[in-house]
Amino acid sequence: MSKKFIGRHLMLKKEYAEALLEGRKTSTIRLGIVVPRYNELIVHSGGRPIAVVKVTGISHKKIRELTLDEVREDGFQSREELVKTLRRLYPGERIDEESVVTLIKFNLVKKLEGLTEDEYRRLEPALVARLALRYLGDRLGDEEKRILFDLTRTNSIRRTAYNIYGNALNRARIRKVLRASLEMLRGMGKI
Repeated sequence: MSKKFIGRHLMLKKEYAEALLEGRKTSTIRLGIVVPRYNELIVHSGGRPIAVVKVTGISHKKIRELTLDEVREDGFQSREELVKTLRRLYPGERIDEESVVTLIKFNLVKKLEGLTEDEYRRLEPALVARLALRYLGDRLGDEEKRILFDLTRTNSIRRTAYNIYGNALNRARIRKVLRASLEMLRGMGKI
């Protein structure tokens, strides 16, 4: 069985979003061996980012090995209900009690719905950069993309100014790109 990787973004069906935001959903079960590349993920639902979660554990099991508590943390009442849903989400795949799944446990770090103006401004540069690269790709110029991509790695306005321009004196240019990206994301209803 081959591995599948999750980048910074975790997609979630709309029907599970409320449970996540209320703290009732603290894990997700995915078919196969799935490996998150990062410890912090941006959760998307209904075509927009809704939360940031921190991965607290990853395990690979056969469906029959899942405990009732593990199944309930994902929002299901039984393994049978989980199997039925997995069959709907993965049509054409053979899914039974022997199928391998990945259990990704997480904690809610931040809700991205209903942020106040001040909270928008305090979003980490790397988070804004990731969202901008995901949703604003065709609206961004090459320099803006280079800046945002570097911010996803450094999470530092000073370090990105140094990496892009060779000194930290151009921090205002980095901030300008971040502010413009944030406003476009807000205007599109993405945050």
